[in-house]
Amino acid sequence: MAEFFDALTDDHIKFIDIQHIFFVGTAAAEGRVNVSPKGMDAFHVINPNEVVWLNLTGSGNETAAHVIENSRMTVMFCSFDKQPLILRLYGHAELIYPRDAAFPGYHSMFGNQPGTRQFFRMAVNSVQTSCGFAVPLFELQGERDTLQKWAINKGDNGIREYWAEKNQVSIDGRPTAIIDT
Repeated sequence: MAEFFDALTDDHIKFIDIQHIFFVGTAAAEGRVNVSPKGMDAFHVINPNEVVWLNLTGSGNETAAHVIENSRMTVMFCSFDKQPLILRLYGHAELIYPRDAAFPGYHSMFGNQPGTRQFFRMAVNSVQTSCGFAVPLFELQGERDTLQKWAINKGDNGIREYWAEKNQVSIDGRPTAIIDT
């Protein structure tokens, strides 16, 4: 049975801390709904009603475009080991770009990851748990280092060039504001 909470509990936070993957869902008023898987050490609970997650440079920047237009966001954690559980966070997010005053603090919190594109700070309005009994069992083999190696090889200037070429608009043509104009 699904259960709803007004904020994250200590048990929810402990569950989040041991997960290796989470999924982010966003949508604009029209167009595609985006669901993105995220891994690595890219999620932190600030307090029971506030979380922040790291967004590394990738081929698209859909989440940013959606949050600019519509701040609603759902984050889902799902256990793939013995404890079956699905945990969803519902709320509203804001973007934190490299040009923003809060960026250096978050960048430091996440270990100054190369290729960091932005952070999403989310106000959590509701938390839902459900059983997850139909979720299969999987075993983590390890984290991929491909994106980190790519970002290091590109360097800061190469990353900014990539943003200018590939990350300024979503696949539906919405602006992402990654480049300060």
